[in-house]
Amino acid sequence: MNARTEPALLAQLSNQHLDALEEETIFILREVAAAFERPTLLFSGGKDSLVLLKCAEKAFGVGRIPYPLLMIDTGHNFSEVTDFRDQRAAELGAKLIVRSVEDSMARGTVRLSHPGESRNVHQSVTLLEAIEEFRFDALIGGARRDEEKARAKERIFSHRDSFGQWQPKDQRPELWTLFNTRLKPGEHFRVFPISNWTELDVWQYIEREHVALPSLYYSHRREVVERKGLLVPVTPLTPLRDGETAELRDVRFRTVGDVTCTCPVASLAGSAAEVVIETLATDVSERGATRMDDRISDASMENRKKEGYF
Repeated sequence: MNARTEPALLAQLSNQHLDALEEETIFILREVAAAFERPTLLFSGGKDSLVLLKCAEKAFGVGRIPYPLLMIDTGHNFSEVTDFRDQRAAELGAKLIVRSVEDSMARGTVRLSHPGESRNVHQSVTLLEAIEEFRFDALIGGARRDEEKARAKERIFSHRDSFGQWQPKDQRPELWTLFNTRLKPGEHFRVFPISNWTELDVWQYIEREHVALPSLYYSHRREVVERKGLLVPVTPLTPLRDGETAELRDVRFRTVGDVTCTCPVASLAGSAAEVVIETLATDVSERGATRMDDRISDASMENRKKEGYF
């Protein structure tokens, strides 16, 4: 192999790998449409849900995605992300349903321990309320096994009981891509079509397919303050504490969520290709590097998922 043919061969192998992942995802998306009566696709406007939506577009076509998009809004989301969410849904002609944690707070089903508490963990209450309201029997999401240990335990078709709870020790086998989709009344499935993707796969796919993303995913100048090894964005929801001084840094977000618990990383990557290079060099998961609630909260992700968290 000479120096000229090696890059071409590597690109071909990479494309074969992404083609296989895309094919599996499209198969699962079509399987959901065929097997369930009232499925929905969770769509936050984040990179993973945008990759999932790109695969749904390929599976069904623009204006023909056979299930609505659902977003559970904490009320503390980045405006760049929610604006992009609305724009992308409109471009695809998809029905977008938004349900808010603030509405659950008004009903009294969510109560914060203090005004500054992150609302992220409380999304599960609003999600379960939306499932009951619309009688969804399958919720498609962009979670991946490489993100976190509890996510790695989940099946692609992950059963939930009538209380929306997950039982990790009582999961159904998935052999040879045969999925058991039987449900009792009130139960539902969480479906993860990109379970087998990694963060690197996602970014390589974004680069190859020219998937548009909110600007937060690329390098930009932002005021941050370092707390416990994380770069916390300085915002009205996350103000400076006594004795702290803000720094203006070049950063990007590896994952986006509630402003109160999502942190950027130092980065100069201004394109998907540059993010791919950065991702190749990192040895810390995106949630471990950027999510305050996952890193310092006493409640584990597994316990949250048992209670209905996505």
